[in-house]
Amino acid sequence: MGELQAFHLPDIGDFQDVDVVELLVSPGDRVEKEQALLVLESDKATMEVPSPCGGVVRELNVGVGDTVSEGDLIAVLESEEGGAAAAEPAAQPEEDPAADLATTAPALGTPNAMAVPTELDEGEAPPQAPSPPEAHASPSVRHLARELGVDLTLVPGSGRKGRITRDDVQGFVKASLSQGATHGVPIAGVQVAAAPQIDFAKFGETELQPLNRIRKLSAANLHRSWVTVPHVTQFDEADISDLDRFRKSQKAEAERRGVKLTFLPFMVKAVTRALSEFPHFNASLDATGESLILKRYFHIGVAVDTENGLVVPVIRDADQKGLFDLAAEMQELSERARSRKLRPSDIQGGSFSISSLGGIGGTLFTPIVNHPEVAILGVSRMEWKPVHEAGEFVPRLILPLSLSYDHRVIDGADAVRFTRRLAELLSDLRLLLL
Repeated sequence: MGELQAFHLPDIGDFQDVDVVELLVSPGDRVEKEQALLVLESDKATMEVPSPCGGVVRELNVGVGDTVSEGDLIAVLESEEGGAAAAEPAAQPEEDPAADLATTAPALGTPNAMAVPTELDEGEAPPQAPSPPEAHASPSVRHLARELGVDLTLVPGSGRKGRITRDDVQGFVKASLSQGATHGVPIAGVQVAAAPQIDFAKFGETELQPLNRIRKLSAANLHRSWVTVPHVTQFDEADISDLDRFRKSQKAEAERRGVKLTFLPFMVKAVTRALSEFPHFNASLDATGESLILKRYFHIGVAVDTENGLVVPVIRDADQKGLFDLAAEMQELSERARSRKLRPSDIQGGSFSISSLGGIGGTLFTPIVNHPEVAILGVSRMEWKPVHEAGEFVPRLILPLSLSYDHRVIDGADAVRFTRRLAELLSDLRLLLL
């Protein structure tokens, strides 16, 4: 009999309470090392959890519908590899409930802080504002609250001694959004109008189709971004006639390398160059909204359309990779996104996003900024157009660009400069070498 090993969920990134959506094995099944045991679904992606060793599954300690976090016991395996080390839960640091007490503004559920001044008697000191109640929560929970725009002082804690958990924050957001649908609630300082209650069935046959987890959470994130980020979209065009000829000339080399050289790798290269020249486009506002965090790395998120919804895997250090390397990585990430095999690390840490609809159609659109980023580039279908040159019209391949940006960080003049520079880089690839 082989050695029994307890398999605990390894590090899956900054995720907790992830849903178990599918079990791929049963007790008694024989598995190979790295064979998937179960499928988890997080906010933005699904992921398979592989076996740490080959052997027989003796116990499964989770079921479909359960939620798991790093370190949770997943299964007991009878190893056939003779003493391979079992995966151990990562040590959890001691959390200071008073740490990271900085508040953010505006926040979900925060009332208007403007007060009407009152007259004071001569020599009378103005009344002191009461200190805000202290919210007890770990740094990771506070980080989640900041991302969702939640005022933790309004969230009731269900943990020991009133400690606020991730479930408490997520439950508060769901309750606020649900209440806002019927009564109207302040979200990030904006009063959301109440939605009318309509019985659509009285007009004809209807069907209730629940949204999957990715679409529901994406909807909440997009809504938060839309109501908290002052969006402006700058439209522009790039002449990519020469780029397209060069791309087609590399078809044989791309086939030799086993990749498909689409237009997108060229776009990523041009974007990283433009970001290096306009660093405040590759940034985020800090929690106070008073400082800009400039990122010295170029991690580019590229939206992928899947049957479960839109996901945005991230290409890390895109500025350091060649065109064929970018093409291969995009191809791999897209395939894993559509087969639900993205890891949490694949969708984290982006500094700028690109959403390309060129393969589907359309002309121009307004992409929503992927908070906490400050800009996103939309790319539509390229089209041959007559362009007047040297006294005559000649056909040129024109690419539409749609740059949405956070107007708190980027003004209109810089947005135009950014798209113009991007158009220059795409029109003449030699500029990328300078």
